[in-house]
Amino acid sequence: MNAADLGLPVDVPSTALFTDQYELTMLQAALRAGTADRHSVFEVFTRRLPEGRRYGVLAGVGRVLDAVENFRFDPAVLGFLRERGIVDEPTLDWLAGYRFSGDIWGYPEGEVYFPGSPVLRVEGSFAECVLLETVILSILNHDSAIAAAASRMSAAAGGRRLIEMGARRTHELAAVAASRAAYVGGFDSTSDLAAGFRYGIPTVGTSAHAFTLLHDSERDAFQAQVETLGRGTTLLVDTYDVTEAVRTAVEVAGPELGAVRIDSGDLLLVAHRVRQQLDELGARDTKIVVTSDLDEYAIASLAAAPVDAYGVGTQLVTGSGHPTCSMVYKLVARARSADPKAPLVPVAKKSMGGKASVGGRKWAARRPDATGVAETEVVGTGPVPPELMDHQLLVELVKGGEVVAREPLEAARSRHIAARAGLPMSAIQLSRGEPVLPTEYV
Repeated sequence: MNAADLGLPVDVPSTALFTDQYELTMLQAALRAGTADRHSVFEVFTRRLPEGRRYGVLAGVGRVLDAVENFRFDPAVLGFLRERGIVDEPTLDWLAGYRFSGDIWGYPEGEVYFPGSPVLRVEGSFAECVLLETVILSILNHDSAIAAAASRMSAAAGGRRLIEMGARRTHELAAVAASRAAYVGGFDSTSDLAAGFRYGIPTVGTSAHAFTLLHDSERDAFQAQVETLGRGTTLLVDTYDVTEAVRTAVEVAGPELGAVRIDSGDLLLVAHRVRQQLDELGARDTKIVVTSDLDEYAIASLAAAPVDAYGVGTQLVTGSGHPTCSMVYKLVARARSADPKAPLVPVAKKSMGGKASVGGRKWAARRPDATGVAETEVVGTGPVPPELMDHQLLVELVKGGEVVAREPLEAARSRHIAARAGLPMSAIQLSRGEPVLPTEYV
């Protein structure tokens, strides 16, 4: 249950200034030139995946829909633009009435993507579409990077529980978005209460080393925690001596102790020793949680360890070395005039250095092999081949300016699990490699 479910107010400030100045200066020039009303199609895609990654994960779609809805130029925002002289008065008058009235199609949240996948298509007048570029890219680039890292960690965890705990390692607002993206990518819970409040993500947390150090003895700390939180709590056992701490923990809580957490040392070795000790003390159902700068490689290295859950912070909220997906927002088609009946013509950037784009409004489908496993990402501008009609990826998100595809976060999370399962098995290998599916243009 989240804040909206409880009927509590959720802050929804204007997102209009989450943009770059050149969006507004382009608007002003287009208004003067008479080209602002030309029907236009923009697409979001990435030219390549981060080095070594085999698939991407689209996250942040729900936040994009919120951002588009709240993209409003209120008096305070207009006053700021006027004071700075960023645009002229006719442009300010136009902005005062801004409401996105176009259409948005895209891959549903949680879906996987590959180089060239048109993960979002924004369609309307040039003026209303161009303003959304920066806010859309900032959300999708951040959230998709976190979700991709989370997905790799989830695959490496092999069904063991994952706790997102990176709030203190990033900007306070980015932390909330990161928790959401991590949940889409396969994490089970978060330590961040703001994420739990806003998005209904399960929250967890017990104590840090400071709580143990506060007390005169480790036993006193454990007793205080158990008396307050119950025998099912998780006790942190590596403040001093792990072996002594585990013995004390079981003496205080009994064999009903919920879990112990290990936050330092050789986690593989320590986990085995702790499991053996817990079993010998009769605490066979007590779980072991490990933390300490984990990433997908460290998680994979602990596959043979008797670990029940992983807590991940820094590496998760920084995309495990890839904090952005390098997605771009490009004009791919536009009308020859402002006439509503004017036909669309493909347009494309022809730059050198790998920055060229493919023109035309696109569809996308994922071709399966004879066993139902995905084998190719197919992107086209013409008619959709009959055999791919049932495998199309884009869905309608916004129609005539109205959001038509809101869904619970659980739906995106479940979709990602299914989408990843539909890829070749090599997709979840952590070794560096090319995208697991090739992109075919037709």
